[in-house]
Amino acid sequence: MSHIHLSRVNRGWVIRCHDHVTPAEFADTITTIRAAGGGNVRWFVCEPTNDERACAAHHGLQADAPLLHMRCALPLNTTHQLPAGFVTRPFRAGVDNQAWLAVNARAFAAHPEQGNWTNDVLIERLAEPWFDPQGFLIHETDGHMTGFCWTQMHDHSAEHDHADAHDDLATHDHHGSAPVGEIYVVGVDPSHHGKGLGRALTIAGFAYLAARGLQHGMLYVAGNNTAAITLYESLGMTVAHSDDVFIGTIS
Repeated sequence: MSHIHLSRVNRGWVIRCHDHVTPAEFADTITTIRAAGGGNVRWFVCEPTNDERACAAHHGLQADAPLLHMRCALPLNTTHQLPAGFVTRPFRAGVDNQAWLAVNARAFAAHPEQGNWTNDVLIERLAEPWFDPQGFLIHETDGHMTGFCWTQMHDHSAEHDHADAHDDLATHDHHGSAPVGEIYVVGVDPSHHGKGLGRALTIAGFAYLAARGLQHGMLYVAGNNTAAITLYESLGMTVAHSDDVFIGTIS
């Protein structure tokens, strides 16, 4: 039985391992990717061995910033309040698609997977059994979408995997059987940076999850995203663990 889980993410691939893997196992996965047309690859590994690092290098994958899993207790401390007048509304499937895709593309222009979402990809995600439109929060300024916070609930009845989120991961938290609320992806139109929208949207997302009765919150963030990490730490989040990330292109 393979320890490798391979997922297609938009135009690329994500590899995650449930245990340490052998060079042969990893080579088979690379062969599968190449046979399917190749593409950008991200490999997430918890505490990689020297053999696994050698595998990555052998197939042209280079170390990237680690992926941090951060978590917090819900509700957030009462000092973390929304700004006066800050309002969100639920996402409207079929109505907001194009506006959201445009904001998402601008917010994640440098991100190889999240920034390349198409309407077909969005429709697939909206059809997932976990999708909750009330938890897909949209913020507008003067009638125009300027930011969003998409949340997700995990009940641990099964492992949930959505490696297409803005930090490219398979979501899997451990709090026994207690449900966990996740900030799936949060984004702000770059033209509205510096206004505190990212902080307000994150608070709004966790407030929504807390209102659903959840006591544990989580998200994932790239280890080199200093601004985001600082924001999340200011809300009381701490790093639970991190994965090494290797990236490259298979052709």
